[in-house]
Amino acid sequence: MSVVRLEVDGGIGTIRLDRPPMNALDSGVAAELRAAAVEATRNPAVRSVVIYGGEKVFAAGADIKQMAPMGYAEASAWVGDLNSTFEVVARIPKPVVAAVTGFALGGGLELALCADVRVFADNAKVGQPEILLGVIPGAGGTQRLPRLIGPARAKDLIFSGRQVRADEAAQIGLADVVVPAAEVYERAREIAGRYTNGPAMALAAAKQAVDDGSELALAEALRLEAALFAGLFATEDRRIGMESFIAHGPGKADFTGR
Repeated sequence: MSVVRLEVDGGIGTIRLDRPPMNALDSGVAAELRAAAVEATRNPAVRSVVIYGGEKVFAAGADIKQMAPMGYAEASAWVGDLNSTFEVVARIPKPVVAAVTGFALGGGLELALCADVRVFADNAKVGQPEILLGVIPGAGGTQRLPRLIGPARAKDLIFSGRQVRADEAAQIGLADVVVPAAEVYERAREIAGRYTNGPAMALAAAKQAVDDGSELALAEALRLEAALFAGLFATEDRRIGMESFIAHGPGKADFTGR
């Protein structure tokens, strides 16, 4: 039975984790998550994405029972597979919103960090508790987290393993929006829905420019930006957008996604 599925409605693809009770991440979940992310990337009917674990929990981290007996070789292969899966999620060339309810711990928080926007329930508790198990985050926590909230704050969370509530998460820039738990999924869909009629190739280029540019020296990043900008002049949406602006002013273009 599938524990991760892609549900498409109104241009929004929801990647739904459904492994009760805590959506623990094991090798099977990772494989299905990768497949869902690949399908969300390839499916032209998907114009934006929401990652959602359900009303009670986002994902409480790795399956420790699966991990505990591992030796070095097994652990290396396992974390490499999870890391590559999360990279596929992070590389979805469409706006991605994480809808976080309840716990998002360890690998669960690392999955949320792959999104472009994070909507937290007011009951959310998140953290990187790996240090309490004698290890460190291995699927992006030591890399994506400090890039988002800064090295000092990231080290505090990683060194202590403590859990952060939604209000603090918002204060440090880990949560972009905090709403009552019952409203998390709909708010995430509302945000994702802003982009379903947008210029898909320009949105993909903007995401690539920001994500890849942050890893480059400024001069290289500026060249990347310029190349992506020029490439969009080969798209139908660039023509539509500029012709609409000239004829009707800004914000009235009817984009095709091509």
